[in-house]
Amino acid sequence: MAKKLVITACTVSKSGKVSPTKKSFKLRINPAEFKQGLSVTYKGISEEEAKVIGRTEASPTFGYINAETLDFSFIIDGTGVVPATKKEKVADTVEELRQIVYAYNGKIHEPNVCRLVWGDGLKEFEGRLTKMDVNYTLFRPSGEALRAKVSLNFTSFATQKEAALIANKSSPDMTHKVIVEAGDTLPLLCERIYNDPLQYQFIARRNRLSGFRDLVPGTELEFPPIR
Repeated sequence: MAKKLVITACTVSKSGKVSPTKKSFKLRINPAEFKQGLSVTYKGISEEEAKVIGRTEASPTFGYINAETLDFSFIIDGTGVVPATKKEKVADTVEELRQIVYAYNGKIHEPNVCRLVWGDGLKEFEGRLTKMDVNYTLFRPSGEALRAKVSLNFTSFATQKEAALIANKSSPDMTHKVIVEAGDTLPLLCERIYNDPLQYQFIARRNRLSGFRDLVPGTELEFPPIR
């Protein structure tokens, strides 16, 4: 039996751990295709120069890795004529999806982080919705929608720690904020961010730490640029 794409609302702990909830939406009809977007931004060159980045005279400087994107469309059918799908109210199904991906979550004061899984084609993608379009294409004489094409656009989600590590590779002159996780040490974090574990004394002073050996998980530390 073909696997269906599933979108699950998730919670994010203070330490950045993403955990699925029981709130999920399973597509009745899988997308015909989906687009995965990966891009890199370079510094010191114009947009036109970036298009011919391979040319000899171009000297781009790596800027940063942009957030991964995922775009796809699918059909919600309420006519009951599509095999292997049950007859349903299109408006109810759209609302069910909207509550998962778009509705404002008062506990976190923003829309949910969602985990998308689709068999071997999309094993796991975590991100937030950036756009949802619903195009209603078939109606009853009463005006009730019988079919809709839904387009979803997601941008990948990164914890503060992951974002800081990515930013470090792209912009060593920026300040990073990292949430301490179990097993982290200052020398280890300094190695990740500065490629220099000996900066731990500077970071300990900067964050007013009495010691550097026992970091408390969940603590936020600031790693400023080192000139």
